Amino acid sequence: MPEEARKPEERETLPTAKRVALLNRHDRIFHVILAQQFDRETIDTLCKLAEMLRNIAETRQGLQFLKTLLSHKRAMLYFIQPSTRTFLSFAAACQILGIAYDEVRNPSVSSEVKGETEDDTVRVLSQYFNLIVMRHPKEGFAEEMAHALDALNMSIPIINGGSGQDQHPTQALLDIYTLHRAFGRVAIERGNLDFSTNRFAGKTIAFVGDLKRGRTVRSLAYLLCRYPGVRMIFIAPPELQISEDILEYLGRNEVEYAFADDVGAVIHECDAIYMTRLQDEYDVAGESKKIDFDRFHISADMTPRFKPDLAIMHPLPRRKEIDRRLDTDPRAQYFSQVHNGMWMRAAAIAYAFHMDGAIIDHYQTHFTY
Repeated sequence: MPEEARKPEERETLPTAKRVALLNRHDRIFHVILAQQFDRETIDTLCKLAEMLRNIAETRQGLQFLKTLLSHKRAMLYFIQPSTRTFLSFAAACQILGIAYDEVRNPSVSSEVKGETEDDTVRVLSQYFNLIVMRHPKEGFAEEMAHALDALNMSIPIINGGSGQDQHPTQALLDIYTLHRAFGRVAIERGNLDFSTNRFAGKTIAFVGDLKRGRTVRSLAYLLCRYPGVRMIFIAPPELQISEDILEYLGRNEVEYAFADDVGAVIHECDAIYMTRLQDEYDVAGESKKIDFDRFHISADMTPRFKPDLAIMHPLPRRKEIDRRLDTDPRAQYFSQVHNGMWMRAAAIAYAFHMDGAIIDHYQTHFTY
């Protein structure tokens, strides 16, 4: 039986390297499903592309050039789980690259209300579009559909815009890009686009909040393992601490990590702090309401303990995790993350359609280093 024809539960037992290989084409990423697909070289390339795209788009002529790159393509944004930033950033990314897009955000107005399965809905969408970006509450659904389309010989990339409590690879990519810009601000402002520099060596990055169910945390932890010398601290209530499979992955990659149960006690050690909200949409029993979350917030009163160049991050939406008085602090990066997401997702789409060479050539022709 071909690997693509395996049942989803069988694919999940495959080694990660095999799962990654099934999602790639000719040793290059095709479907964007798992954070583990991205090696260091590909991450560097995507960060460089994102920076080039934002620079090219600063002029009318540059933006007109970008709109010609994929004007012959059509994209479907299949988002049946609530989303603001991810949906809009993908929509903006399509507009930047000249891609016409449509959307399905409410299954109640699709044929699913008539009994059509989600699998068949995606197969139908594949007949109209050249790219499907999907957000779905079920873990592994994007990967399952990527293989389903491959089995039909449909050469249509699927991009995972968030799958349950499992993965959110493009969020992790934009988070890495944001950290690069925070840690290498001066060099990047001077036009140095060498993202192969390991700006993470010797840095401590803390994750705070609901780490057990936060797919953004999982995906970013995977990508940070590509940077030797990084250290992680996981700050969460015991019930919401990072899962064992992530810790095993860190161990295999010889990444140093520690635990804490109070953000204020370790904030002085952090070069970046990644705040998360309580993921209570997955808490049908209401157990999360019994957890004291006060020690997993940061406030303006803590600023004397902040490092001068601390990067404060949050995938948003936030609740009370970050004091709003910190919004005007130059160390607050969470709204920059939103902006960076548009460029990183445009870079990922361009890469999927092999447009990275055209972007690099245009940049090298029109910009000086």
